[in-house]
Amino acid sequence: MEGKKEIDGAQEKPASTSFSLHWSQWQLIDSILPTGGFAHSFGIEAAIQARVILNPEDFQTYVIHVLENTGSLLLPYVYSAAMCPDLDNWRKLDRMLDATLTNEVSRKASVSQGLALMRVAAAVFTEIPSLKIMREMSLGSGIVAFHHAPVFGIVCGLLGMDSETSQRAYMFITLRDAFSAATRLNLVGPLGAAVLQHQVSIAAETMLKRWMNREVEDACQTAPLLDTLQGCHGYLFSRLFCS
Repeated sequence: MEGKKEIDGAQEKPASTSFSLHWSQWQLIDSILPTGGFAHSFGIEAAIQARVILNPEDFQTYVIHVLENTGSLLLPYVYSAAMCPDLDNWRKLDRMLDATLTNEVSRKASVSQGLALMRVAAAVFTEIPSLKIMREMSLGSGIVAFHHAPVFGIVCGLLGMDSETSQRAYMFITLRDAFSAATRLNLVGPLGAAVLQHQVSIAAETMLKRWMNREVEDACQTAPLLDTLQGCHGYLFSRLFCS
């Protein structure tokens, strides 16, 4: 109860009235923020070794499926967390997602990135004291696994992002990290990746419109092959990424 009073007492000013929070919102999706996203490939590395991806055209098809899966499965958690960024709702969403992710590789990737994002957000966005309070109350408690999508939604909500911007930002960082992985795997060059990312962004917006503003009860997996490929990552003899 005391912790809840602490959070309730640490009310921040509305982000719309604070220019500093607008800068924080941009920083949240900046690739320089050390949240560990670039250590994961969304199964792209496994797909290349399984010869599912052989060229940039295959990769484009693959990343569209990644975006579709992200929209259908994870956007509901981002949306629900951003709409109600409080401790109880975050813990509930985290437990639900932990029960949903049966793939151990993707589950570990989600937890790793969520832990890193919460640590960085609490340290960087000091204008939001409740972030640090929520993290300290949850670390080592065994109640929260720190999955990435709910953490991202919580941070967006506390930074004053509206639900649509929060969900679009999550789709963007998924797209960004996928293309970063493809570049480092030498599947496509830096300039080619930039051109292709711009082209795929049209599909990303379409998928955002299709899946945004859904409740977590509607979350579903639309591309089970991706889940299978990512699950094979741990069996790779030689690998660059964690997942």
